[in-house]
Amino acid sequence: MKISGGFKEGDIIFGNAYDKYGSSNPIERCLMQGFVSAMTELVDKVKPASIHEVGCGEGYWTLKWLEQGIAARGSDFSGKVIELARVNALNRNIPAESFKACSIYDLKPDVDAADLVVCCEVLEHLERPDDGLQVLQAIVSPYLIVSVPREPLWRALNMARGKYWKDRGNTPGHIQNWSQSQLLSLVSRYFDVLEVRSPVPWTILLCRCLDKP
Repeated sequence: MKISGGFKEGDIIFGNAYDKYGSSNPIERCLMQGFVSAMTELVDKVKPASIHEVGCGEGYWTLKWLEQGIAARGSDFSGKVIELARVNALNRNIPAESFKACSIYDLKPDVDAADLVVCCEVLEHLERPDDGLQVLQAIVSPYLIVSVPREPLWRALNMARGKYWKDRGNTPGHIQNWSQSQLLSLVSRYFDVLEVRSPVPWTILLCRCLDKP
């Protein structure tokens, strides 16, 4: 799978710095398995016929769901990372049109709605997370899965492995930081939080739109 290497568009960092899902490091593999297991269980719980992954990066999850027969599609602000996602799709005999370049702020209900909207590792990159959540509220029909790094644990683990000391362990590109309680407070303004998962070092929420039965 082609990975962006964490390139920049303007001042914004996109994609994955390395293939975290294919890491050979045993500790990292264990952490990623916790994340993958939690995500898989939550998706299976709502049994969506359609999924829109907002901030899909190189397409790992969208491709996985497409191969499972789910009508999945992915979007990302970065045209460059979408190019990689399309290459990854074609390499797996999946239509490149499954991916499009679009900012979270520009998503529209009539074309971007899905049974399940997934927005993982996105909110921490947004200058206006409340605006982003309001857009998600408009396209969710009716379920949302959202995840962010759990702070301050995320930064502590970065520093423990000798990374980003000058920034106190903050990953480049992360301009928002939330503890689990802070994330719950934010997301609860727009969604009914149905379930909370805490695979180290993330918070993952399964939500339902407040105004949809």
